[in-house]
This record gives sequence, C-alpha cells and structure tokens, in this order.
Amino acid sequence: MDRRKIEENIFKSLMLASTFIILSSLVIILITVIVNGLPAMNLAMITQTPKGGYYLGKEGGILNAIIGSLYLAGGATFLAILISLPVVLYLNVYAKKGSRLVIFTRFSFDVLWGVPSIVYGAFGFTIMLFLGVRASLLGGIIAVSLLILPIMSRAMDEVIRMIPEELLDASYALGATRFETALKVVTRQAMPGILTAVLIAFGRGIGDAASVIFTAGFSDYIPYSLLRPAATLPLAIFFQLGTPFPEVQNRAYASAFILTVIILIISIVSRILTRRFTKHIVK
Repeated sequence: MDRRKIEENIFKSLMLASTFIILSSLVIILITVIVNGLPAMNLAMITQTPKGGYYLGKEGGILNAIIGSLYLAGGATFLAILISLPVVLYLNVYAKKGSRLVIFTRFSFDVLWGVPSIVYGAFGFTIMLFLGVRASLLGGIIAVSLLILPIMSRAMDEVIRMIPEELLDASYALGATRFETALKVVTRQAMPGILTAVLIAFGRGIGDAASVIFTAGFSDYIPYSLLRPAATLPLAIFFQLGTPFPEVQNRAYASAFILTVIILIISIVSRILTRRFTKHIVK
C-alpha cells in the first residue's frame, strides 16, 4: 500500500477517534445530569427561593440562582460588548495593518484568554477591597466581564478579519467614512460571527464559578440592587454537592440540568438570529 495512503488512513482514524471521544463525553455528561437531576426536578425548583433548611433537604428552590446568573452573565456580556466591539473595529478599520499596536493587542488577548478564571476573581476581589466594595452583583459583573472580554474580542476579531478588503475599498470609493464603513459594512457583514462570539462569552460567563466566588458572594434572595450579593447556578451546584444529603445532591444535578437548558435556549435563539442576519452577507 502507498505510504501516503497509510498516513491518510492513520490520521483519518485519529480524527474519527477524537470525534467519538468528544461526542461520547458530551453524551455521558448529559445522561448523568438528566438521570440524576430529573427525579429532583419540580415546579418549586424554578419558582421559589431557598427556604429555611433548604440545604438540609427542606423546601424551596433555586430561583435566586437562576435570576442571579442571568443578571450577572447578561450584565457582564453587555459590558464586554461595549468594550470589545469598538476595540476590534479600531484594530481592523482604523489601525494600520500589521502595526505593532495591532500585534501587541492581539497577543494580549491571547494571553488574557489563557489566564485562569480564579485569577480574575482574585484580581476583582483585590480591587473591591481597595475601593471598599463588598461582594455584590456589581463586583461579579466586573469580574466576569474581565473574564469574557478577551474571549469575545478575539472571536470578533477573527470574524472581522475574514471580511474581504475589496468590500471596505468599495465603501470608501463610494464616499463612506471609516466610521460609516465600520458601522454599516463591517458590523453588518460580521453580525453572524459577532452573535456567535457573544454566545460563547455568555456561556462562559454564566457557567463560571471561580471568578464570582469572591466577588459576587451568595444570597438566598433575588438581588434587587447592584450592590447586593447575588447567587449563581454554578455556586448553587457547588454548595448543593457539598452537602452530605443525597436529596440535596440530586438537586445539584437538577440545577445543572436547568443551566444546560438555559444554554440550549440561548443557542437556539442565536441560531435563529444568525440566519436572519446572514442575508446581509456578501458572498
């Protein structure tokens, strides 16, 4: 048999094996969460806050963690968009191609992407101590926004870099300014990719526990102020699994199931919006 054919078969087998391992891991995780979580699911889990003795197996639910997670991840994602989108548009529209500033900025995003989330939590906690701010929803939003900012920025940057240069040149030739080109041409062309980047960042933010354990705190109540502690689903899962009561541990799997469903709903909505914006793309 030809040597190149043997190499092709080997790498094809490795790719199939990798795909099988990834899909198998996903299926095992979903089965574990569903099998252990569905028996503990009830209406009270998503409509009530924890009652007295909840972590001892008493009544109540995790409505506080659901609302807190949505508040925190939504606020952090919004804050990250306000910072990352202008930066990415500057790198691709205003800055000189291949300049040191552009190279250094992208390198910084790559480095920040690899920083563990607990470091962002410790950094946010240090800043909060310096400013005299207690653990709160605002502190969690700031910490999570720092965590997802490089992820969102790098994903947006890669998408915008794929836009043909000829499209920008055509916009300039028609008399459009750089700002108009960035807003009406680049952003519209990259909108499906931008939505994907936002989804990735939101999923990372809503599922992270290390960055909020010191900054957002935890509360059995729904936060009504940015300066109040906020519970999150990852921390609720952590605390429930840490109890010695099997009933409460099963509630942790139910909380994980709820978190998975939230991510699934967001993914479906993102797919629908992506298809709607795809019609604006020049192919």
